[in-house]
Amino acid sequence: MTPFSRRLALLATTMIIAAGTLPLTGAAPARAADYRDRLAEDEVVYFLLPDRFDNADTANDTGGLGGDRSVTGYDPTDSGYYHGGDLKGLMRRLDYIQGLGATALWVGPVFRNKAVQGAPGHQSAGYHGYWITDFTHVDPHLGTDDDFKALVDAAHVRGMKVYLDIVINHTADVIQYKECASENGKGKPCPYRSKADYPYTRKGGPAGPAINAGFQGDQVRTEGNFARLTDPAYAYTPFVPEAERHVKAPDWLNDLRYYHNRGESTFKGESSLYGDFGGLDDVMTEHPAVVRGFIDIYGGWIDRYGIDGYRIDTTRHVNPEFWQAFVPAMLERAKAKGIPHFHIFGEVADTDGRVAILARHTRVDKLPAVLDFAFRRAVVDTVAGTKGTDRLALMLDGDALYEGGEDAARQLPTFVSNHDHGRFAYFARKAFPQAGEDEILRRLILANALMFTQRGVPVVYSGDEQGFSGGEDRAGREDMFGSRVASYNAERLVGTTATTATPSFNPDHPLYKALAEMARLRAAEPALRHGRSVVRYASEKPGLFAVSRIDPATGREVLVAVNTGTQPVSAQVEVGSRWTTFTALHGRCGAAPTAPGSYAVQLAPLDYVVCASGEAS
Repeated sequence: MTPFSRRLALLATTMIIAAGTLPLTGAAPARAADYRDRLAEDEVVYFLLPDRFDNADTANDTGGLGGDRSVTGYDPTDSGYYHGGDLKGLMRRLDYIQGLGATALWVGPVFRNKAVQGAPGHQSAGYHGYWITDFTHVDPHLGTDDDFKALVDAAHVRGMKVYLDIVINHTADVIQYKECASENGKGKPCPYRSKADYPYTRKGGPAGPAINAGFQGDQVRTEGNFARLTDPAYAYTPFVPEAERHVKAPDWLNDLRYYHNRGESTFKGESSLYGDFGGLDDVMTEHPAVVRGFIDIYGGWIDRYGIDGYRIDTTRHVNPEFWQAFVPAMLERAKAKGIPHFHIFGEVADTDGRVAILARHTRVDKLPAVLDFAFRRAVVDTVAGTKGTDRLALMLDGDALYEGGEDAARQLPTFVSNHDHGRFAYFARKAFPQAGEDEILRRLILANALMFTQRGVPVVYSGDEQGFSGGEDRAGREDMFGSRVASYNAERLVGTTATTATPSFNPDHPLYKALAEMARLRAAEPALRHGRSVVRYASEKPGLFAVSRIDPATGREVLVAVNTGTQPVSAQVEVGSRWTTFTALHGRCGAAPTAPGSYAVQLAPLDYVVCASGEAS
């Protein structure tokens, strides 16, 4: 073991001791001393938007721009503008994040964004990071390239990984269409124009003048074919205002030929791949030059910073062939950098949680993993809703659909809250408006317990551990440092009387403490990270749900039982018939089976137990 590895091992041991001991049988299992050796399912991920996390350097609040918020994008009183959080702020809070038990950071996009965009009266800022102009450098609102390197290095010294949020589907809104522009600057809607109604080889429709002679369509993805696509004015007449002619970097991104230019997406059918996402410039990812360009861009971030993975925004809106080329290239680039377990997971935002939709992108696109919207839907339906626990079982049954089956499902990042679709507490309060605060707290703890004990990679969205309860989009992007947004500060937090007006980094918050315990439990039990899932009980009504996680190395069985109902539960559930003893890892567990293969569980309302097998007969 190297001196560096010894320091990491000592750090991990110190964390477990400092956080409290677990009632385990035998010694705690050895974990990889070198963070590079950990598999994706060994991580606990903490997700944050840097602008909303902590502000350590007020000098960069305006991103080096002069003028009012319409230029700088900075207005800490408005939920749609920059608030001042930066990479230095994130770095100084690593103790807080690691104390929660997180082993990996998922950092929202850090690339230079268009500071402000939108029609007059409907403007907002790129504080979230998804309106990129320069894909090669850090946005000055967040800091510098050196700040990002310092963050990654500091995380790595602690044995933590860093996953970077990236975008390929689109850039900031720079391209305009002459058919939609107007003198007053407001513009007109640009409805989607299909490939059939507006073919690449005619200007303005089938009856228009011939252009792009010899182009055989975007399905023929050769250099020679795309060399014939010289005129981008087949559907609309795109142009870029003079002031922004070279605003994008690398410079090839300023070439109009590398965009679809077909108008607004309806997010259905053809337009889902070819349409502009909310007015953002939709990149022609079928073009070989674009494939090469993005491989070079994001391979460069691996080379320069040694990051450990990518979360890919708007994955479903990019053609599968792009991912089939991009993913192997990134894995190879990471391997060459000495990163053997580079984790790539795509956002396929199916809020209905349809496993078939999610799994398709692992089978067809060949993505290693996708964000587990099916898990999130099942937990919201059962713990922040009134559906039966068979919804959870149905979700697990769908694991066979992913490329690689249940092994692949263990790499899916699971979550109960996120920055687009709202926080779990918001949905719990919406579903149970008469519930007291204690009940909402218990529901939130139970939802997270499912996330930490079931297959997948748990992702905690910053603020959940402090009881944030905002709704969708901006409403759920509260400041962790003291906020000046009135709607955030009026929010009723869970588990505390504090508000977001004061900094929210309290390690004594009941949710922080509960999640830290769950993280310790998961770290100590290989079955919870790598184990096969065997559903022991589910019902069409709220109440008992029981799953055994089976350690693939030892056969050790860890039974997880939850009660999604508001009445106590007492039941017998099946376990392996060879076990003669059980130990409580969380909650009250019987010391032995009632009979071979049958184990009694008693659960309070909205509670959970974790019981581990001991000796075998």
